[in-house]
Amino acid sequence: MKAIHHEIECAAFDLDEADGWIGLVNYCDAKRDAVVIVNTAARNQAGVARYGATLASTLDELARRLVVFWVINRQRDSLELLREFGATFPDATTHVVRNAYFGTADKFTLYQDSNIRNGIEAKGKSLDFPDLADRVADDLRSQRLSVRKAAETLPIGQRAELLRWRSLYDAMFAGVIADG
Repeated sequence: MKAIHHEIECAAFDLDEADGWIGLVNYCDAKRDAVVIVNTAARNQAGVARYGATLASTLDELARRLVVFWVINRQRDSLELLREFGATFPDATTHVVRNAYFGTADKFTLYQDSNIRNGIEAKGKSLDFPDLADRVADDLRSQRLSVRKAAETLPIGQRAELLRWRSLYDAMFAGVIADG
């Protein structure tokens, strides 16, 4: 949010607390003509379990559907948290995103061999988010640059890597958007 708040409207809510979920639902209501993206850490599962019903119970009234991009690493925790999340939001369309920072898709054996994958792929997709060179990732984070701003300001080598990465993740998301 610190990197993009000058470019797009942003709001912060504490989703560990009931008031944060109330604020999120009210924000979604006030922005009915906009896509609302919620970026939260998987560690937020305690807040999701306690208060997620605040959002889940209002989706129909808000005329919204919940589409989730659940980013995983190769560890068991990311799958266990996904299972718990699904219990709170069983009607969400969930896509699992394997973060290639942790290796190629074939290295995600816990996910590949799981019943969770079968359930995800019945309604959603398994996706691969491309790895970005450390040097460019460090520039984005340390300088708090949006991808757009970085494409305008980084040196040519970093910019070339950034644009390669952006084209890969654009293609990944385009495949999901094309399917609705």
